Amino acid sequence: MYKVSIIAGARPNFMKIAPIIHAIQKAKDAHFDIDYRLVHTGQHYDKNMSGSFFEQLEIPEPHVNLECSGGSQAEQTANIMIHFEKELIANPADLVLVVGDVTSTMACALVAQKLHTKVAHVEGGIRSDDWTMPEEINRLVTDSITNYFFTTSETANANLKKSGVNESQIFFVGNTMIDTLLKQRPNFKQPQVWNDLKLSEGNYIVMTLHRPANVDEESQLKNMIDEIVAHTQDLPLVFPVHPRTAKILEQLNVGHQRLHMVKPLSYLEFNYLVERAKAVITDSGGITEEASIMRVPCLTLRDNTERPETITLGTNELVGTNPQNLKPYLEILFANNWKKGNEIPLWDGQTATRIVESLKSTLSN
Repeated sequence: MYKVSIIAGARPNFMKIAPIIHAIQKAKDAHFDIDYRLVHTGQHYDKNMSGSFFEQLEIPEPHVNLECSGGSQAEQTANIMIHFEKELIANPADLVLVVGDVTSTMACALVAQKLHTKVAHVEGGIRSDDWTMPEEINRLVTDSITNYFFTTSETANANLKKSGVNESQIFFVGNTMIDTLLKQRPNFKQPQVWNDLKLSEGNYIVMTLHRPANVDEESQLKNMIDEIVAHTQDLPLVFPVHPRTAKILEQLNVGHQRLHMVKPLSYLEFNYLVERAKAVITDSGGITEEASIMRVPCLTLRDNTERPETITLGTNELVGTNPQNLKPYLEILFANNWKKGNEIPLWDGQTATRIVESLKSTLSN
């Protein structure tokens, strides 16, 4: 029996691992001798991650929650390593599978290698080249000690080869986040805010802001919101507010008639809004992927991206963090001249199946 420990530390990680769990279960049902243990490090406490969250994703609740939330970056890394070391010694695995770029990804990869357990990294090879982002450090460290890389794009493949990774270790499989999106798309759920604000398809904009470059500096955040309001005509702006941002907005006393700050929404509710929006204005990497697949115009308020395929092939544009950059992009949007986007290779809902097929041959060898 091949045993795989699957690591998740934050809510988006579960979106990425859900299809892998389904594919492993399918392989088991077809009599391949494989099993998994789902380890939640507890890195991000999220009260929305109740039993219904796992029911929506159609996966069982984690086998264990290491409850390693809070503390500085260093404290959290150390805490996860201490707890995961005990977990992996008690429940040995043939492979530790990590996803994305959170602290848990890096910390658990380090523990696994020190316990002589091989590591597979889902979303290996993506790079922003911005070392001020904790996620970029996590990616670099994880990829430097990974055995098998499951990649989302040819750009990621090229990044890995450039850093000296052998081609035989790279498996270009696609994007498991899109597996979840396509599977759940028929289940998107209208949120209460749809009726409360009398929203209609194509007649509102969804906003999300949470990155330090945009929200930590009060004047930057205020200027950004003012610019968005100034150049979005008379459309409602629906802004599910990250708790980090909510605190700062309270101090700033930011308020506009068309700006509707709402509580964070569930995955199914949020994507219901995105799919029907005129556009999304965000600083999130994952949302740029989802918006591109749903062919919704996306304006990214960052100076770099680790997902360039959302720009070259998708519906995303990199606006930058200077609020003054917004106006020309919004003019293109309101002139109905936004690019339509193309198919992104292997973002087709079958990524997890390809991952498990690769695992079968890798583990058997």
